[in-house]
Amino acid sequence: MAVPGSCPSTVAPSAGHPPICLADASGGAGSQDMLRPHLVLFGDSITEQSFRPGGWGAALADTYSRKADIVVRGYGGYNSRWALFLIQRIFPLVGLPPVATTIFFGANDAALPGRTSQRQHVPVEEYRQNLKTIVNHLKDCSKSMVILLITPPPIDEDGRERYARSQYGEDARRLPERTNEMAGVYAGQCIELAKEMDVQCVDLWSKMQATEGWQKLYLSDGLHLTPEGNALVHKEVVQTLRGAGLKAEDMPHDFPHHSKIDGVHPERAFQ
Repeated sequence: MAVPGSCPSTVAPSAGHPPICLADASGGAGSQDMLRPHLVLFGDSITEQSFRPGGWGAALADTYSRKADIVVRGYGGYNSRWALFLIQRIFPLVGLPPVATTIFFGANDAALPGRTSQRQHVPVEEYRQNLKTIVNHLKDCSKSMVILLITPPPIDEDGRERYARSQYGEDARRLPERTNEMAGVYAGQCIELAKEMDVQCVDLWSKMQATEGWQKLYLSDGLHLTPEGNALVHKEVVQTLRGAGLKAEDMPHDFPHHSKIDGVHPERAFQ
């Protein structure tokens, strides 16, 4: 059986050429799937933006460099209801599943009904059920996948108002479209569901608020992350993945370190 970091079958190299992985030649899964496990980040704009400079997804890619590929599947503005339309396509039941998946929804679900973002609102009971559906689907994909739920972040209501006025001036909404209290309700349901389904969870809503001045330190517009907020998410995700057995230092490199390659006979390092 092939293990992450190896090719299941190779053809001996000819002079001056590297070995050929038969997974490619046979039209199979493809060498990238065979060489590195995947960690999928599934969520809304906070996930979509995670590969911007200083983003938590980019930091994960660095942490697991040459050990795992970080695959970003973030969709700005999406809630957990709309996410259900994506899971069959992003996580098919056939093929090589991810070794780990983060599920990061709730910030849009918690938008208040009757306000400017009400189109994104999902009742909290449905939000919990939607997360459960996603987790169950991932468990059907793989019995060994590490599944990590991340709660919505806290909301800096003053920050959201300042952002709205900077964008829309006097036309900015008079009532908040999100509140920290409501975000906490959704975070609580996310935490409870993780315990119920025996999956990992990062309580971002509480973690951020444990630091004085969290509003400006971690949030750029009252909702999305600053570089410091991204660093906190990265720290918490890595810590959780390590606790679940995905320690980067224990995972194999996909190819030999350059120091192991003989300058005269490089092919020997790849046999």
